[in-house]
Amino acid sequence: MSHAPSDKPFTLAGRTYQSRLLVGTGKYKDLEETRLAIEASGAEIVTVAVRRTNIGQNPGEPNLLDVISPERYTILPNTAGCYDAVEAVRTCRLARELLDGHKLVKLEVLADQKTLFPNVIETLKAAEVLVKDGFDVMVYTSDDPIIARELAAMGCIAVMPLAGLIGTGLGICNPYNLRIILEEATVPVLVDAGVGTASDATIAMELGCEAVLMNSAIAHAQNPILMGEAMKHAIIAGRMAYLAGRMPKKLYASASSPLDGLIK
Repeated sequence: MSHAPSDKPFTLAGRTYQSRLLVGTGKYKDLEETRLAIEASGAEIVTVAVRRTNIGQNPGEPNLLDVISPERYTILPNTAGCYDAVEAVRTCRLARELLDGHKLVKLEVLADQKTLFPNVIETLKAAEVLVKDGFDVMVYTSDDPIIARELAAMGCIAVMPLAGLIGTGLGICNPYNLRIILEEATVPVLVDAGVGTASDATIAMELGCEAVLMNSAIAHAQNPILMGEAMKHAIIAGRMAYLAGRMPKKLYASASSPLDGLIK
């Protein structure tokens, strides 16, 4: 029996999800490993780089949707590999066409190949166009609380600040900025990028994030399928710990047992 207090549901674009883990589909050795790792993770939302992955735009080539069925998973097309707003908007419109009018997208506009840091100026431009065009925009951004606030005010349905640079596995480099973003949040906040292992995912959830998106942490593990399962448990544990409320930190020790009634 679970003693967890009733949790508010995790909802995106009017749809409710049981899992708070979102996973990517790149960097696996083959489509079969992709399928098995994602199954093990329990994720229900799977993000796909439209510029790098065939979801129907290249007839005759292996199609990711053959192993990641849109009937089983919510497909989240993303604009990875885009370096300006025009390219990102075009990529989202292509995805909508390929996926029969699908409106949920993950916007990321990158600044350069070395850091893969978000280009915030181009991200804001693209977000404005996409929201007006009727897309449900989840947006990868820096951990700047002011930019996160602007993107939410603009109509993005979720903001996704990085924990660390994409693919580095450095974990949560600035938890203090994330806490400010979470305190001010009017839309779901998801950590996106930088997670390296299960404890990183747990910390993100303990801070109060609604969910975590990751790819490299699972795909680059020595055993991706086992890591997918580890991440499933990490997300659940972190959410439960957040709901439970941790004990306060103290400088000095305090006895675990009360001192009353001790034999003198």
